[in-house]
Amino acid sequence: MEKVVLAFSGGLDTSFCVKYLKHEKGLDIYSAIANTGGFSDQELKTIEEGAYNLGVTKHATLDVTDVYYRNCIRYMIFGNILKNNTYPLSVSSERIFQAYAIVDYARKIGAKYIAHGSTGAGNDQVRFDLTFQIIAPEIEIITPIRDLTLSREAEIEYLKKHGVEKDWKKMEYSINKGLWGTSVGGKETLTSNKNLPEEAYPSQLTETEPSELTIEFNKGEIASVNGETFATPIDAIRKIEAIGSSYAIGRDTHIGDTIIGIKGRVGFEAAAPMLIIKAHHLLEKHTLTKWQMYWKEQLSNWYGMLLHEAQYVEPVMRDIEKFLDNTQTNVTGKVILKLFPYRFELVGIESDNDLMNSGFGDYGEVNKGWSGDDVKGFTNILGNQLKIFNKVNEGQLDIK
Repeated sequence: MEKVVLAFSGGLDTSFCVKYLKHEKGLDIYSAIANTGGFSDQELKTIEEGAYNLGVTKHATLDVTDVYYRNCIRYMIFGNILKNNTYPLSVSSERIFQAYAIVDYARKIGAKYIAHGSTGAGNDQVRFDLTFQIIAPEIEIITPIRDLTLSREAEIEYLKKHGVEKDWKKMEYSINKGLWGTSVGGKETLTSNKNLPEEAYPSQLTETEPSELTIEFNKGEIASVNGETFATPIDAIRKIEAIGSSYAIGRDTHIGDTIIGIKGRVGFEAAAPMLIIKAHHLLEKHTLTKWQMYWKEQLSNWYGMLLHEAQYVEPVMRDIEKFLDNTQTNVTGKVILKLFPYRFELVGIESDNDLMNSGFGDYGEVNKGWSGDDVKGFTNILGNQLKIFNKVNEGQLDIK
C-alpha cells in the first residue's frame, strides 16, 4: 500500500481521517504529531495510544519546540505581537514549523501523500497547503474534512459506524495546544454573541489569593521568573504558564479577518504569552526611545500579520527579525506584576537602562537638564509652522 503521513492531534478531525484514509482510500497510514511544546509526556503517550487504537501502521512524535521558540516565539515577544491587540497568534504561528517537521518525516519514510484534518473554512488549510507546496511540491496533499465538507456530527457518526468509542461530549470543542497558548473552538465561537463556557477551557481557576510575579529579561529574552533561572527560555515560559493559568489569566475571544476573507472567531487561553508580552512591552517603554517604539510597532504589526497569513518564508520576515533583534540591546531588567483571578496588573520595572532615571528631570515635578527660558524658546520655534499657517489662512484654525 502507498504511504500517507497524517498530521495527527488525536482530536475528532484527525481521528476521522485515520478511518477514512484506511477504509475509503486504502492507504498505509503513518500518523505524526508535531509537538510545539503544549503537551506533557503523558498527553503525548495518550495521543500515541489513540492513534494505534484507530489503526495506524506507525505513530511518531516530532518535537519542534526549540525550533519554534528560536525562530518565532522570541520574535513575537520582541515585537509584543497581539493580533488585533488581542490574540498572541497561539496557533497560527506554529503551523509552519509543524508543516516542516511533517515534510521531513514524510521524506524519511518515503510517503507519497501528506494528509491533514483542516476544514475548508479556516486558516490552517492555507498554512499547511502553502508550506507543503513550497517545500515539498513532489508530495500530494489529501484533505478529507475539507473535500467532503463534513460537519462534526457527520464525523462522529462515521467513527461510530467503524466501532470507535470516545467521549463525544468532550470532542464538541476543538482544542489546539502549544507552548505559546491554546486555542478553543466550539459552537459558541460560531456565533457573535456568546462566550465559551468555563468548562471549555483546559485550565481551571485554582488560585484565588493575589500574588506577585517578577519576570527578568536579558536583551529581550526571559532570564528568570521570581528569581529562579532556567536552562532555557522555554522552561521559563512553562513556569509562567503554570503560575498564570492557575489564576485563569489570559482567556479571551478573538475576532479577526481570515486568510480566505471571512470573519472568524476563536477562544483561547494564553497566560504566559499575555503576561510576558505585557511585561516586555512595559520594560521597552522604559528603555527604548520614542522612535524605536514607533517603528517597532509598525514593523511588528506587519510581522504578525504576515505570520498569521502563512507568509513566514517571505524574505522580508528575516529583514524584520534583524531589526527586532537590534532593538533588544537595552531591553534588560525586571518587571513586577500582580496576579488576581482572571486578571493581572503591571506594577513597575527595575532596570539599569531605565530612561526615566536619566537625571535630566522628573516628569511633572522638576527640570534639571534645561531651564525655563530654554522651554520658552523651544516652544516659540515649535509653534512657528502653525503660527505661519494661521496668519496666512486667518480663521481656519478657530475652534467653535
